This record gives sequence, C-alpha cells and structure tokens, in this order.
Amino acid sequence: MQFAVIGKTTTTERMLFYAGKTRALGEVHRGNTVTDYLTQERERGITICSSAVTFAWNGKRINLLDTPGHIDFTMEVEQSLHAVDGVIVVLDGTAGVEAQTVTVWTQADKHNLPRLVFVNKMDRPDANFDKCVDDLKSKLDALPVCTQYPAKNDQGQLGIYDVITLEQLSWQQKDFGRLYSKSKLKPCDALRGLQEKRNELIDQLSGLDDELAEVVISTESFDQVSNELIGQALRRATCQKKVVPVLLGSAYKNIGIQRLMDAVNDYLPTPEERNQIYDCFGNDLAGRVFKIVHDKQRGALTLVRLIRGEIKRGMRLTSSSGQAEVVSKIYEPLADEYREVSSVQAGDVAICAGLRSTVTGDLLTSSHSSLKNAQKRLLKSRGDTKQKINDDDDSEELDVCQEMFSIEPQIPDAVYFCSIEPPSISSQTAMENALKQLQREDPSLRVSYDAVTGQTVLGGMGELHMDIIKSRMLSEYKIDVDLGPLQIAYKETIESPAKYTLSLEKEIAGTKQNMSITLELINDHTELFSLDKSPENLQNLNALRPRILQVVRKGAISALERGPRVGGQVVDTQIRLHNVLIGRGTADSFIMSTAAQCVQKLLSTSGTRLLEPIMAMQIVAPNERISGIMADLSRRRALIKDVLPKGDKNKLIFVNAPLAELSGYSSVLRTISSGTASMTMQPCGFSEMNSIDESLAIRRAQGLE
Repeated sequence: MQFAVIGKTTTTERMLFYAGKTRALGEVHRGNTVTDYLTQERERGITICSSAVTFAWNGKRINLLDTPGHIDFTMEVEQSLHAVDGVIVVLDGTAGVEAQTVTVWTQADKHNLPRLVFVNKMDRPDANFDKCVDDLKSKLDALPVCTQYPAKNDQGQLGIYDVITLEQLSWQQKDFGRLYSKSKLKPCDALRGLQEKRNELIDQLSGLDDELAEVVISTESFDQVSNELIGQALRRATCQKKVVPVLLGSAYKNIGIQRLMDAVNDYLPTPEERNQIYDCFGNDLAGRVFKIVHDKQRGALTLVRLIRGEIKRGMRLTSSSGQAEVVSKIYEPLADEYREVSSVQAGDVAICAGLRSTVTGDLLTSSHSSLKNAQKRLLKSRGDTKQKINDDDDSEELDVCQEMFSIEPQIPDAVYFCSIEPPSISSQTAMENALKQLQREDPSLRVSYDAVTGQTVLGGMGELHMDIIKSRMLSEYKIDVDLGPLQIAYKETIESPAKYTLSLEKEIAGTKQNMSITLELINDHTELFSLDKSPENLQNLNALRPRILQVVRKGAISALERGPRVGGQVVDTQIRLHNVLIGRGTADSFIMSTAAQCVQKLLSTSGTRLLEPIMAMQIVAPNERISGIMADLSRRRALIKDVLPKGDKNKLIFVNAPLAELSGYSSVLRTISSGTASMTMQPCGFSEMNSIDESLAIRRAQGLE
C-alpha cells in the first residue's frame, strides 16, 4: 500500500517507531528525524524534499512518502502524488484548515486520491476538534466522517472515544505510547452521546452505500449493524472519494498513531484497486518514475513506483521515451538510508541505481514490444478503432504511449531569477555539474546561460527556494557560490507594429556572405512566426528551401528570448517574414545571425513595454485585522477581488498583486496580524505597467535602486 503524509514529519516518525523501523523517536526540534535528513531541513525544522520509507504494519507492507508543506516546494508534493494510492492530510487541531491545506487538498483532488484526515495536537487546551470538522466542510467542500472523538480527563490528559466500537482508548506515556488500553464505556452520558454519534455515522454511510442500507432496512435498527459492516461500508465510501474519515491524536505526545496506521490498512485502497488502466500490461513490468535524488556514494538514484510486474537487479528496462537502461542495483527506501534488495514486487517503491537517461514522468517497461502490446490491448479494450498502431512507425507509437502514460508534471514558470557565480574559475565546471544534478532532482529549478552577461542564471519558485539551493550547494557539493540579488521575471511586448529591411555583406574565411531580409513585428499571440502571403512576396518565399526557412525561423525567434528593456522574454509578438534574398555560399550561421539582428533592430526601434508577474493571493485573517491588511495591500498596488466571511471570526481576501511588491510579504503579514493571518500565493499571469512603475522596475533591474 502506498500513501503520502502531507504536513507533519512528527507523525511519520511515530509510525516508523511503532512499526519497529526505528529504535528511538526522532524530533523535528532536535534535528534527528529520519525523513528530514537534509542539513537545511534539520536547521530550519521544515520538510524540503519528499522522502520515502517502507515498513510493515499488521501484516501489510506500507510505503510512505513524507512531503513538504511550504508553498515554495509544491512541486515536491505534485511529484509524490503521482505515485501514491491515498493521502493522509494532517491538520493542526488549534488552527483547523489553513491556507496551504487548501493547496494540497486541491492537488489531491486533481489526482483523484482518497484521503484520511488526522487532527493533530489535540492534547493542547486550545485545540478545537469540532471547528476542524466544520472547516473540512466549509473550506474544502468535503464530507467528513468522524470515527473518533476526543476524551479528556480532569487532568487534561487526552484519550480517544472510538465511535464504531464504543470504546475509550488510553495511551501509556512511560513506554513512549507503544501500548494503549481499550475499555468499554459503562452506561453514562458519554456512552449515550457516543451511541448517538454511531447511529449518525451509520445513517450517513447508509445513504452512500447500498449494502449497508440493505442491512439497515432489513433489521430496521442501527443497533444490529456490526462493526465489520460499518468498516466495510466506510472503506468502500472512502475509496470512491465519497467521504473522508477523520481521526485525531497528538503525534508529539504519542497518542492515536497506531489507530491511524490501522485506518490506513482498513480504509485506503490497495494498489490492485487503483491504476486499472495499467491492466493492459498483464504480468509485464510497468513502473512510474516520480523522483530522482543524488547520493554522494551511489550517484543518481531513481525512485520508481512499481504498478505491475516485478523489477530485478541487472534487469534491462525501456522507458516510454525510447531509452534503454540497465538496473545495476535496487534498494528499499528508508529516507536517506538504503538496504539493497534483489527484487521489488508490484505496489512497492524501488530505488534503482544505474538509470542514466530516465527523467521524472517516464514509464518504465521490460521491453519495447511490451509497451507496444500494452498499447494495443488498451486501445482494443476501449474500443478505439480509429487509432491504429503502425508496427513500422515506432516514433508515432511512442508518442501515443507518452501521451497516454506519461506522468510528467506541468512545471510552473519561475517567478524569481538571480545570477549564480562560482568562488573561482576552477570551480565553474563543478558548479555546472552540481546544478545539473539539482535540476534533475528538482524540476522547478531553472538553469540557463545568459550569453550577453556571460552569467549562469537560476530561476525558482520563491525566495526560500533560492536560498535552499545556495545552502545545498555549500553543504552537499562544497561550493560556496555567490547569488546575485533576486530579480523579478519581467516579460516584454512590443508597443506597435514595425517593419524593417536589413542587408548585410561580409567576407568570412575568404567566402563572401551576403543576405537581405525584411521582417515585421505585429501584436499577435497565436503563433511566433508566419509568412507574408501577399502576391508580391509569395513567389520569393515559395522558392526558399524548407531547411533555409527553418534556419531563418530559428534565428528570428531566438532574438525574442531577450528584450531590449530588461532582458525579459518578448511575448504576444509575431514575426512575419516578407522577403529574403540569400547569396550563394552563405553559411547557415550567417543567415541565423542576420535574422536575429533584424528582429533586435525592430525591437529597439519600435520599443517595448514591460509586463510584470501578478500573483493571486488568498489571505485568511480575523475580522479585527482586516482593515490593517487592506491598507497595506493598497500601498502595494494590489487589486482586491473579493472579501468573503470565513466562519464567525475570520474573513477571506482574494487579491491580485504584483510580485515586485511582495518581497518578504509573509513576514509583513504576520507582523500586521500578530501572527493570526495566513496566506497562499501562486502566479496568475502578467500585466502591463504604468510609466512610473516601469521606470522604477528598469532602475531596479539595472541595480540602480
């Protein structure tokens, strides 16, 4: 069974301890947890990279992925959700559904994953279980089914009422919560209240599950419904995403974790119950690559979720992109520790060494013919008679397979850029190799080379993301790189259409090179490059060989990568070719360069406007803090879209604001609201700037502000 825990490393540590995988309890504040093994994770007390662990519980094998909660590392969650069958969402019992919870819940919805909710920190005096359940209904539009309720004694110690079995569960703290006792409730108000909640649970489930409804109708009583029937109905409803079972406890105080692990076995689906699309592989191997990590001793390690078949050491694999690979070694995951195994079965996670070309999103199969046969069976089972596979056209076939089977995530555009410099020229190659490894591990990291400035440029998802990259370069690769100031990823667009003819003639290495080209820039986002179809130019353009036309196109489009204002990409602009005359013997490089120079001349003469990235924010804050937050947003050129009530005491603000005005905003928001407000932020496009803001942005980009 494969599932992800979103939001709490402490809960994961308890699971490993009670399953016998670790001998001591790891604590986030002590920096000794198993799954947060990076130096930066232990220093900051946050999860940065998702990590995989495998353990057994009550006769079932469980693969667990501990994923980050911070917005800058959303890509880690996205990659992990491709490889799991279910999700545990950990809520803070004192805060309920927070802003980032909404983000990861939406991601789980997109992947159609069943989930459990674990309400943590219920030992604290200010914890409110009912509020958390109400938040699930109002903020996430979920249908929560509470299988447990808190039971605190006179000393404030937390116990748990089990709604299904009508038992009280108590944990012993002297042995770190390894043992817990069950006791039947004696007739009292608590038992009567729990029986009412059990009847409500049965009533709720019987409206969703036909088998349970038949039993209730035939017995004409809720009391005659057995615990096993309730559990089976709850499992079916959970797997069908109709309900979300809610459990509670305190990971730090070692309460409720064993019952959470039982719920994983009882309510979340097994691998055989999901991924039916891969039945077309039969007993052949099918595995999905969802993450790549780099180990100092072992090199690149590929994490593969095995869906069908078995993977063995020394096995030859074929990826959906057509690459042939050989698995040199296979490991069982335990965060950054690895135990070598000879084979891994379907449903489990294999860490494979020796895969050089495989990337995140690839589908791995045993052979090319296996992939082809699976594709045929899938098309046949779906009754798709229109699309036939041509046995002779391997490239077309692989494209179809990639389209149907690839899980390559959509990587959002970078919102911040900065230059990166090695401490010395001798470290340049080492820095480039380290960046390649980090980029393969983290697809949201963009690395490019600026030919104008001669600098290597990084693109990332946020300030923390860039800071972590710099820190990892030092701690893991021993390279003390210098990061330039963070730059906003502005884009540019032309102000008005422009047309220009450029003629060049040079002698290079004794060969005369000459070319004349007429290009026009127009405001159009439908396509980048087009041909003038007018009668006076059509004959000239039709006479061009396709290869020469491609060279002209490539050179012209390359010039749009860097605009004249701040070097931003030029968008919403189309290049139209009117006429071109090329002398005999003119080299392709000269043709490409001339086309690029013509576009650059057009951009500089016609002029461009800056487009700045806009962020869509959702801010949740108490009613009494709203006026201060709104006043601060107005100073940041923000556009308030809507303000809605969130419960009795909070409001939800929908706002669009320029990224340039949001540097360090999360800290400012905490200060304004005294730590009571929370926010999520994601890119939502680009917007034009007025002349004053544009000139200020240019001065900032040039380092003058």
